[in-house]
Amino acid sequence: MPRSSRTLALLAALALIPGLAACSTTVAMQPAKLANDPACAEVVSRLPATISGQDRRWTDAQSTGAWGSPTAILMTCGLEAPAPTTLPCRTFDGVDWIVDESQAAENRYTLTTFGRQPAIQVFLDYDLASSGDVAQALGPLIRSYLPSTGAACTTASDATPAPSATP
Repeated sequence: MPRSSRTLALLAALALIPGLAACSTTVAMQPAKLANDPACAEVVSRLPATISGQDRRWTDAQSTGAWGSPTAILMTCGLEAPAPTTLPCRTFDGVDWIVDESQAAENRYTLTTFGRQPAIQVFLDYDLASSGDVAQALGPLIRSYLPSTGAACTTASDATPAPSATP
């Protein structure tokens, strides 16, 4: 190979390195069953650039989002609406969230929208990101684009009938 051809080949290879390096920052995720729902596309196309001080990163799965390096927040849209549960359910800014604290020892929470179809699930490292920041950042998108099923968070007092009056 002539010297000028080798130089061109080397320059071409060097030009590809930044593009390949950018691919290495893509977060590997799995799409949810209903990831192709148009409502998820509406949400994902409007995801914020930062949440809780964490910058958005590219993902390799439809209807997903990720923030932070190391990854602090993972979001997946397209889950079936969850059934009622005994896990805590909290309302924040008009959106109900089921809060799974079963991995709190590893500094992780799972938040899942309740009463929305399709549902969104968010995994977060609470040492790096605040659940309140996540709910505030995603709430307007969820209210605007994910239809309500009519289900809502309830408390134990909501489910317990009031004592009847004795005659």
